Amino acid sequence: MISRPQPSEYSDFAARYVDLVGDGPILQIFEDQKESSYNLFTGLTPDKAAYAYAEGKWTIKQVLGHMADTERIFAYRALVFSRESITLPGFDQDVYMEHTTFNERSIEDLADEFKTIRQASIYLFKSLTEPQSTQKGIASGNPFSVRAYAYMIAGHEAHHINILKERYF
Repeated sequence: MISRPQPSEYSDFAARYVDLVGDGPILQIFEDQKESSYNLFTGLTPDKAAYAYAEGKWTIKQVLGHMADTERIFAYRALVFSRESITLPGFDQDVYMEHTTFNERSIEDLADEFKTIRQASIYLFKSLTEPQSTQKGIASGNPFSVRAYAYMIAGHEAHHINILKERYF
């Protein structure tokens, strides 16, 4: 079981994600999110999936693609830190978005990909021991524990689902 990280295990910026995660078992939260997000995104029409609420803002398909990219990055960091303490660079979400094809893909394809990435994350975190989950490394110039990334993954998804509900639906 992966316990909740302490504030010293993640950056002040990451707290906005960790704080969005409830107190239940993180693997169950992952499972619940996987299904609810999949249902949300696959229920959208093509026109709605291509919607952006303002000029220069991401479309819903781009938001989902960003969620997939970020989960991959966070899970990779968790994997690496579970094996060794190392320093990894940050990433700029806007630079990543400039080089994507999310808007050319169907929302169903993006939702399938995101669901598959989440299943891979579940397997990763399920395989970790408690000592592995507390190991730390440096990313974006800040110390992070492996278990912090589990909560950041769940919180990042919650953050974007909240934005979608507030500004897109």
